[in-house]
Amino acid sequence: MADGPEAVADATADEAEAPEEAARTPERAPGGWEAKAAGAVAFLRRRVTGEYEVDEFGFDPDLNDNVLMGVLRPLYDKYFRVEVSGIENVPAEGGALIVANHSGTVPVDALMTQVALLDHHPAHRHLRMLAADLVFTLPFVGELSRKMGHTLACNPDAERLLRGGEVVAVFPEGFKGVGKPFSQRYRLQRFGRGGFVSAALRTGVPIIPVSIVGAEEIYPKIADLKPLARLIGLPYFPITPTFPLLGPLGLLPLPTKWHIAFGEPIPTTGYDASAADDPLLVFDLTDQVRETIQDTLYRLLLQRRSVFF
Repeated sequence: MADGPEAVADATADEAEAPEEAARTPERAPGGWEAKAAGAVAFLRRRVTGEYEVDEFGFDPDLNDNVLMGVLRPLYDKYFRVEVSGIENVPAEGGALIVANHSGTVPVDALMTQVALLDHHPAHRHLRMLAADLVFTLPFVGELSRKMGHTLACNPDAERLLRGGEVVAVFPEGFKGVGKPFSQRYRLQRFGRGGFVSAALRTGVPIIPVSIVGAEEIYPKIADLKPLARLIGLPYFPITPTFPLLGPLGLLPLPTKWHIAFGEPIPTTGYDASAADDPLLVFDLTDQVRETIQDTLYRLLLQRRSVFF
């Protein structure tokens, strides 16, 4: 055990660094109003003095962790009462590619997965989501998405993030999944051409299948006003049992009970550099991921007692 002046100096340095790091760590455990007030003051000081970082994609972790995720946490904890399993399958460091089913008419499932990884993973990892071009053309939403760490769903961006050691999420069903009719709930749509598999193979990161139960029922889509959707430039305009019948009240999602299951990683390190350009291999791995998610969804649905409990 070290002692003497060097040990005292090290201890003093550690104590000096601790408050600064604590100020940048979002408050996840319950605390008194004094602690919350101190955290809020520290956050405001950093915003005023510019003592925060924004990466090349526009991600602002200080704003995301301390404000934006704070808005979503009540939905996660109290409203949807999200249960998580297998989150230890996400590595504590290094790149990983999360592939999940997409549903719910409004993509709330992506945001709840982001909260799960930040708040409940032992390493409190950020989830960098790949989003459709439409997201970044919408006023306010596009800028907010950038600050939350989201970026365009394209292989160059995905590979840069993965090589940088980030956890990246992709929802291969896209609008076909999130906007499908309620009658097709929990039936996975086509996964495209497997671009996400190519990105994982090129960067050598594991693929983690994720299955989300509960999101399908928050806005049950029973019809689609396609002419209106085309007029306003959206992929669909949903009709649900409550919207537009109840007006703004119909925008409130139903309080379903959620389960997010992180599956066992599918390694990609055993393939050579040319594997990403092998269409048969990419197809096989894409199909393996899709089948894993679909089988897990069926298993979780059999275990579910109720949509709401």
